[in-house]
Amino acid sequence: MRPIGDLVCGISGIFGNNSPEAIDEMVRCLAHRGPDGKGHFVENLASGTISLGHSRLAIRDISGSSQPIISEKGRVLIQNGEIYNSDTLRESITGYNWTTSGDSEAILALHEMHMGNFPKHIAPVSGKSLGHIRISNSASENGNPAEKHISWVSRLDGIWGFALWDPSIQELILCRDPLGVKPLIRHVLREGTLIFGSEIKAFHGHPEFTPIPDLGALALRLAYEYPLDRSTLFSGVTNVGQGTIETWGLDEGGNAVLTGITTYCSSAFQPSNSPHDPNQSGLLLESLREGVADRMESEAPLGLVLSGGLDSSLIAALAKEHSEEHSNETPECWTVAGSEDNPDLQAAQLVAKSLDLSLNSKIISEDDMWKGLPRFVWNGEDLDLTVFFWQPLFEKMSKDVKVGICGQGADELHGGYSRYRNLAKHSEIIQNRMDQYDGWSQFQPFCGPAHNWIDDNFSPKQHFSDLPKTLQFELDRGQLTNFQLRLADRHGMATGLESRVPFLSKSHREASFSISMDGRINGDFEKIALREAASKTKLPEKIVSRPKMPAGTLTTPDHIQSLIDELTPHAMEWADDYGKLAPLLNKQPDMAIGIRLFHSLHFTDSRYNNSSGDIFSLVEDVGHWP
Repeated sequence: MRPIGDLVCGISGIFGNNSPEAIDEMVRCLAHRGPDGKGHFVENLASGTISLGHSRLAIRDISGSSQPIISEKGRVLIQNGEIYNSDTLRESITGYNWTTSGDSEAILALHEMHMGNFPKHIAPVSGKSLGHIRISNSASENGNPAEKHISWVSRLDGIWGFALWDPSIQELILCRDPLGVKPLIRHVLREGTLIFGSEIKAFHGHPEFTPIPDLGALALRLAYEYPLDRSTLFSGVTNVGQGTIETWGLDEGGNAVLTGITTYCSSAFQPSNSPHDPNQSGLLLESLREGVADRMESEAPLGLVLSGGLDSSLIAALAKEHSEEHSNETPECWTVAGSEDNPDLQAAQLVAKSLDLSLNSKIISEDDMWKGLPRFVWNGEDLDLTVFFWQPLFEKMSKDVKVGICGQGADELHGGYSRYRNLAKHSEIIQNRMDQYDGWSQFQPFCGPAHNWIDDNFSPKQHFSDLPKTLQFELDRGQLTNFQLRLADRHGMATGLESRVPFLSKSHREASFSISMDGRINGDFEKIALREAASKTKLPEKIVSRPKMPAGTLTTPDHIQSLIDELTPHAMEWADDYGKLAPLLNKQPDMAIGIRLFHSLHFTDSRYNNSSGDIFSLVEDVGHWP
């Protein structure tokens, strides 16, 4: 056993019969997520190796808490995220020798205390093939091994993606937070080795990984506007599910075997059948106050994302309250826009003036967009160009702060999107897109080890038949985790900035789940209960009642349209290069441009160095579509 480390926000690992040396390069590929330090751990096993790597963004215990963290009993942890109740857990855990003052070690300590109740028995591991994946032949004598971890993982409150190696029973645990705020992605190489990491970029550091597009996942991405379920746009690369624990072992040949998988937490809307009660707004506001307070704890400088919409403005108001109550300096705010007369910018200025907040703003030029889009597509690992504003926003923030508090999640919990007011039309749009793809008969849904897709019925008519079904579908199957949270994570961490999302705190999501549906949407007005809660703060009425505006296109409308207009004639030619996807791309020129850049940056030999190139050279620098 040999620990090598220094100082968390990017993790990577190799588990199997493959050479462990690639862990250094995998860590390097995630250096943007952790500019404050790096470390790794390697152990040779009887039938293979375990390698764990870490890149650190120091938020708590800045001078300590290097990772990987190794306990006295030899258990090893790497984590990306934050545990908000770590101090409470420390007080409740006995018999554990703490080595850091950071929050991550609470995971290791909980596991160690819990596993003391189990015999140290190494069960033989064997598996059957599922594609390149090997899964356990049968349940162990103790049932599903992952289930023994439910009780202690459920005590955690925070956001995380972690890997924990237990040498006493030769078991690797992969786990992700309840809503998938923090990413954790895995892939099994052809010879049976498991690789995993915070981003797909980590896999580029392994010589045996070849990126191949997943055409079915891409078609669903183009139809639904976000990747579905545990899929990515890369064949065989899948997410560890939100609220999921996986256990892995090695068979005699050094092949990684999935020995157990379980859901420890599920998020479900349980709306009241009674008419909306305005008195709920007080409880809703208090739950959000708690979420904001937890996320303002930091030893590193933090700031507030302020778009001028209801959600970010409410976060800013509560952050101001919290700072005044604790006699702390109020964090500054950041916003971006395509022009000085942009409605979002003007709304953000009104909020800042009303609450006496310092506002930093950046006007995004058309040149900024043309030069920055390649880097945006590389960082985001996706196709969408219209949400480009995330990149210059976080680039500006990261010059002064390490933590950004955002308003993500409010629309998904409170019914904020305009499509929710006409679900029949939304369903029809998606179905029409799906009808353009002629590859469904060859599509073999696969979303990870031991899992097909959550539901291989992709009919929007079924999933969007009413508002409760729609909200649950989007919460479970991608809109939040695979789109909104991925945007905040990838583009924040690309600049070394941690994103925090108070609306998805345990307290607020539990409070919001019980709100009646007419407390979300009533006629043409959305987020009814949340607006009632916001009215109890010092926010101007103009902001409280401001309608939901489409992010992205509204932030830089002229720049985006100018780019699309100029490139659309070329995009229609490029679309033909993508076979069965061509009819879908012909109907969505912005996506045709996006997939061309995606192709150039992620599936060409020069993908490592191309993100700083200009758009025209990149769209020509494409090889064969794999």
